[in-house]
This record gives sequence, structure tokens and C-alpha cells, in this order.
Amino acid sequence: MLANTLSLLHAVVTPVVTGDSGFVSPSIDEFYPEAVFFGGTPFSLNRIMLIRLLVLVLLLVLVLAWTRTFAKAYASKNFVPSRFQMMGEIAVGFVRKSIAHDQLGEKDGDRFLPLLTTIFFIVLGMNITGIIPTLNIAGSSLIGLPLVLALGAYVTFIYAGFRKHGFGFLKTALLPNGVPTVFLPLVFLIELLSTFILRPVTLALRLTMNMVAGHLLLVLCFAATQYFFFESSGIFKVMGVGTFTFGFVFTLFEILVAFLQAYVFTLLTTVYIQLALADDH
Repeated sequence: MLANTLSLLHAVVTPVVTGDSGFVSPSIDEFYPEAVFFGGTPFSLNRIMLIRLLVLVLLLVLVLAWTRTFAKAYASKNFVPSRFQMMGEIAVGFVRKSIAHDQLGEKDGDRFLPLLTTIFFIVLGMNITGIIPTLNIAGSSLIGLPLVLALGAYVTFIYAGFRKHGFGFLKTALLPNGVPTVFLPLVFLIELLSTFILRPVTLALRLTMNMVAGHLLLVLCFAATQYFFFESSGIFKVMGVGTFTFGFVFTLFEILVAFLQAYVFTLLTTVYIQLALADDH
């Protein structure tokens, strides 16, 4: 079984060429493109970094536009929101009510809302580029960005715990009440590993692996479609209809995954903060 799994993985991530021009399967090298600007320097920018910068600029413009719209509406006492204003209110309201308030309550939810909103929109924006034509790869498909966001969540829930409980936070996090004395060393190691080591790692890996898998599936489907339609002959051309259909379905699925991963990442960050604030867990 292990041999079959390794063979399948090799087939997915290693280029495979058939024929003279042939079909080339997606390669893991797509996530490490060559530098476009400033190659060979610490400021090297490749395609994925440019996508990240583009998403960052668009998010800043969008948020500033929403902020100005909200301010103008409040100053003019216009209680009939425009479509653009309503879109902003729905987006921010979703994070505020469905995630922050639901897990932390109104007071703590509003206190951590700027961080949670930032995480949600960055993850969503970086994810959605994977299905946008000409971009075609998620800005979150390399571990660097998810790891930075995970470290931000990590620092925040530790800060929240120490701010609320002082050094008693370590006791409540590592030595839960009610554990028999004989099991305390084992529980201590398990809680240390799960709370302070695995949390940021799993946050980053979950997001990265989902985006990598989605990209490889889409490239595989559409590369196969191009091959069957334009390079194969005879009855094999018909198979292009199937691969194109799968590609279209996976594209719709990737839109759902982009939103779902942004929601899960933000929700887990909120849960970790809530656990850090709890008196006993």
C-alpha cells in the first residue's frame, strides 16, 4: 500500500511527457517559479510574491474604500446603505458575529476583531487567486505566508492568556484540574506539544496543503484538456470533454475551499484565544 501511495504521489508531482510534444503533468516546481524582479538579491520577487503584493494592495484599497463609505454614511446619517457599503457590512459582520462574538462574546470579540478580520480577508484573498485567470495560483500555496499568519495567531493567544491569567496561564494550559497525579507528567507533555507546538504548525500546514492540492488538481485537469483537444487524435479528443468538466467542477469547488479555509483558519484562531482566556480548560 505504501508503494502504491508513493507511486501515485510521484506521478502527480513529477513531469510526465508522452509523445513528441506530449502531455506534461503538473510539477511541484510550479510553486517555486523563477524570479521576475531583483533576482539573486534578498528582495527577489517571483510570480507568487507578486500575486501576494497585488492581493495586499487590492485589500488595502478595498478596506479604505469601505472605511470612507462607512464614515460618510455615518456623518450624513444616511441609513440606506449603498450596495458597496452593504457588501462591506455583510463581510465584516460575518467575521464579527459568526466568529468573534460567537466564540468570545461581544467584549472580547470586539477586542480581537481587527486581528480576526485581517486574518480572514488575507487568507480569503490569497486563496481566491488560485482560480483567477492569468494568476492561477494561490498566494497561500507556499508555507511562508500561512506560517506568518499562524505565528500571529500563536502570539495572540499566548498574549491573551498571560494578559488574563499571568503565569497562571501556563498552569491552566499544561496542568488541567482533575488529572490524577500519576498522569500529570504525561498530560504535561501532551498539552505542551499540542498547545504550544502543534497549533501553529497545523494551522499553517492545513492551509498550505489544501491550496497545493487544489492547484495540482486544476492544472492536471486543464493541461489534460488542452492535450486531448489540440494534441491527441481520434476518439481521444472526446476525453477532453470529461477533463474540462472535471476542471470546471473543481474550479467551483476551489471557490468553496478558498472561503472555507479562511473561515476555518480564523475560527481556530478564535477558539485558541477563547481557550487562553478561559479560567479552566
